[in-house]
Amino acid sequence: MTTTGTEFDVVVIGGGPGGYATALYGASAGLSIAIVERDKVGGTCLHRGCVPAKEFLETASVYRTVRGASEFGITPGDPSLDFSVSQARKNAVVDRLFRGLSGLLKGRKVTVLSGTGALLPGRRVRVIDGPDAGAEIIGHAVVLASGSVPRTLPGLPVDGRTVVTSDEFLDLESIPETVAVVGGGAIGCEFASLLSDLGSRVTLIEALDGILSGCDAEVAAVVHRSFRKRSIDVHTGAQVKGFVPRPNGVGGVLHLDEGPEIEVDMVVVSVGRQARTQDLVAEGTAVVIDERGFVVADELQRTHEPDVWAVGDVVAGTPQLAHVGFAEGIVAIHGILGEPALPVDYERVPWAIYCHPEVAFAGLTEEQAKSRGLDVVTKKDPFGANSRAQIIGDTEGMVKVVAERGTDGAEGRILGVHMVGPWVTEQLGAGYLAVNWEATPSEVAQFIQPHPSLSETFGETVLALTGRGLHLG
Repeated sequence: MTTTGTEFDVVVIGGGPGGYATALYGASAGLSIAIVERDKVGGTCLHRGCVPAKEFLETASVYRTVRGASEFGITPGDPSLDFSVSQARKNAVVDRLFRGLSGLLKGRKVTVLSGTGALLPGRRVRVIDGPDAGAEIIGHAVVLASGSVPRTLPGLPVDGRTVVTSDEFLDLESIPETVAVVGGGAIGCEFASLLSDLGSRVTLIEALDGILSGCDAEVAAVVHRSFRKRSIDVHTGAQVKGFVPRPNGVGGVLHLDEGPEIEVDMVVVSVGRQARTQDLVAEGTAVVIDERGFVVADELQRTHEPDVWAVGDVVAGTPQLAHVGFAEGIVAIHGILGEPALPVDYERVPWAIYCHPEVAFAGLTEEQAKSRGLDVVTKKDPFGANSRAQIIGDTEGMVKVVAERGTDGAEGRILGVHMVGPWVTEQLGAGYLAVNWEATPSEVAQFIQPHPSLSETFGETVLALTGRGLHLG
C-alpha cells in the first residue's frame, strides 16, 4: 500500500480509457504516475461498455451469417443460440484485455490504488473507500478522469432484472423474447440491432423525431429502413410515461405518451450517460462542476484549479467516446510537461456505431454545414454497386461526402465523410484523414483504392466530386 503523503508527478482519479491513457502516456515521458480506481482499470469501456457490447454484436453477426449461409451453397441446418457461451466468451475477452492492461501499467511503474478518489485542496487525493481507503497522496498535477454512469428515466426504476441499463444488460445469460429499448442513439441502436438478430422481438423508442441524432439524416434513414425491414418496431417522437410490472415480476407493460401500450419481458434504458462527479471534488478547490454534473475544462483540458486537468466522459461538452478520452489524456500530459498541445477538435473526431448496418462518420453533416451558411456540394455512392459488397452479400448502405463548393476555379475542402453499410467502422480512416487535413476532393481522388474492396466506394464518391467519376456521375 502506498504510504500516505507520497508525492507523484501526476495523480489520476479514474482508470478508464481517459485515465489509463493519461497514465501510460505520462509514464512513457518519464513521469511518476498514480491511478486511483474504484473498480478495475479499463473502466466502463472495457468492463461494461464498448468491448462487451461489441462482443455480443459479433455474436449477432456470426448468427446472422450462419442463418444466411445457404445463399453461398452451405447448408448448416437450423442454428441455435446458447447465449451463456457468448457471455463466457465475452468475459474471457475482457479478462485477457484487463490482464494485458494491468501488466502494461505495472511495466511502466504506474502505481494503482483501489478505491474512490477525491480531490482535496493542494492537489491532495484521498482514497475514501475500498481496499486502500484512507490513503492520501499528492500530485504535482492531478487529472480528473472519473468517467460516467448510465442515465435513468423517471417512471422507469431500474431493478436490474426487468428494467436494466447497459450495466445489467451486458451480464445477461439469456436473450429475452420481447424487449423495449428506450433511447435511439448509438448505444440504443446497437442493442436493438443485436437483440433483433438474436431472435428478440424489439421495440425501439426515441423521444426525438428520428434515431441516431447527430448523424447525417440520410445515413440515419438507411438504418431506420433496415430496422423496419427486420421487424424492429421504431417509435420516434415518443415519451415513456411509466412501466407497470407483471404480478410475477417478469416483464410488464410500458406506457408511452402516444401510441399503444407495449408488453415486454425486458426494458433496456439507453438514454445517455451522466458524469460521475459525486464526492469527486472537496470544498476548497476551484474546480467547477456545471449544472448537469460535468467538470468544466478548457480546450487544453485545464480546469479552473491550477495544475488540475480533466479528461474523458466527466468533461462537459466532450463526446463520450473512449478514443476521445485517449486523445484528451495526451493533450493533458503535454500541458503538464509544458509542451505545445493541439486541442481535440470535437467536430472532426471519428464516430463508429456497430449496429447492422454499421455507421461511421467524421466532420460536418450536410445539415450542419448548411446551417453555418456554407455552400456545399455532396456526392453519394451506394454499396449496392460495389463488387466486394456483392461478393459478401451485404449491399445495404452508402458513402456520402460533403464538401465546400469551390469558387473562382478553386476547389473546396472536404467537410464531412458519412458512411453506412458493411464494415464501415473499419473504412473511416481515409475519410477521417481527408476531413482533418482539410483535403480537397482532387487531392484525395489521386489515391488508389484496391479492387475489389469496400473502400472503393469512398474512392469513387470522392472522384465523382471532382466532376469526373468512373461509375458515379
